[in-house]
Amino acid sequence: MGERTVIPFGPQHPVLPEPIHLDLVLEDETVVEAIPQIGYIHRGLEKLVEKKDFKQYVFVAERICGICSFIHSLGYCLSVEKVMGIEVPERATFLRTMWSELSRIHSHVLWMGLVADGYGFESLFMHSWRLREQILDLFEETTGGRVIFSACEVGGVRKDVTVEQLQKIKSTMISFEKELQEITNVFLNDASIKSRTKGVGVLTKQMAYDLGAVGPTLRASGVASDLRSTGYAAYGKLNFEPIIETDGDCYARTAVRIRETFQSIDLVKQCVDMMPEGDVRVDVKGNPDGESFIRLEQPRGEVLYYTKANGSKFLERYRVRTPTFANLAPLLEMLKGCDLADVPVIVLSIDPCISCTER
Repeated sequence: MGERTVIPFGPQHPVLPEPIHLDLVLEDETVVEAIPQIGYIHRGLEKLVEKKDFKQYVFVAERICGICSFIHSLGYCLSVEKVMGIEVPERATFLRTMWSELSRIHSHVLWMGLVADGYGFESLFMHSWRLREQILDLFEETTGGRVIFSACEVGGVRKDVTVEQLQKIKSTMISFEKELQEITNVFLNDASIKSRTKGVGVLTKQMAYDLGAVGPTLRASGVASDLRSTGYAAYGKLNFEPIIETDGDCYARTAVRIRETFQSIDLVKQCVDMMPEGDVRVDVKGNPDGESFIRLEQPRGEVLYYTKANGSKFLERYRVRTPTFANLAPLLEMLKGCDLADVPVIVLSIDPCISCTER
C-alpha cells in the first residue's frame, strides 16, 4: 500500500453547481475512499409545517429545490389529499402530469449543460441551456413562473391552460425534439466524451440494488424501476416503459437521461392530446387528520413524502427523502478506484441536488 493523502473536493469547485463536499483519500492519483460531509445548506424546511398551515405549506414544499420544484409541490399535495380522501378532477391530474414531464425535460437539459461544462465543452453547455429556455418560456406562459411555479394546490391546480396554449406546447415539443437531437448526438457519439465516460464510475446491477440507488443512476445499471409505472396522477393512462442501460458507467447514465428527455417530450404530447375537459380544482374543507406515505419519480429518481396530521390546520410532521440522498452511497462506491481527474464527471453523473438533500 502506497502513501495516502486526503484532499477536499468541494464545497467550492469550478465544476460543482452546488456545495457538495467530499474528502478524497488518495494513493498517488487513485481514489481509494471518499468520505462525504453533509450539511452546508440546511434550511429547516420540514420544521416549517408547524408554522404554516397545510394550504400555505405547498409554497414551502416547492422551494425544497428550484429545479425539482413542481414535483415537490405535487408530492406534498398528493400526500395531503391522501390523508383527506380528496378526489382531484381528471383535468388537474393531466395538467400536473404535463407540468411534471416539462420539469423533467427542464432538469435533464440543465444537467446536460452542467456535464458539458464538466467536460470543458463550453459551446455545448450554452446550446443545452439555450434549449432549456424554451421549456422555461412554456412554464412562464402557462403558470407565470420560470423556476417556482405555484401551480399546484391541495385539491387540484391553481391555473388552467387554454386550448391555444396546449397547441403551442405541442408544437414547441415537435421543434424542440429536432433541436435536442442535434446536441445529444455530441453527448453520445463524440470520441472525447466517450473516453471520459465509458467504463468510468461503474456501478454494477447488484451493487446499485444493494446500495439503494434510484432514478437514472439505478436504471443505467440495468434495474427497470420507475415510480411513474405505479400510475399516480395521469401516468396510468399514458403509454411508456422505464428506460434502462446495462453498463452502469457514466456513459450509461448519460444515455438514460438523454433517452428519458425524448420520452418526456412524447409524454407531454400524449397529455396534450388526451387532455380532458372539466374543472381543475375542488373545494377543500376541514383539516387533515391521519398520515400518509407517497412515492414519486423526480428527474433524479424516487422521492418519498411522509405526512402526519392531527386534525388542526398545522401538520404535525412532514418528512422528505430525496433521490440524491439515496444516491450518495452508490456515488461513494463509484469513486473507489477511479482517477482523481475523473471525480468531477462521476459526481456529476448522479446529477446531485444538494439543495434537495439538505433542505
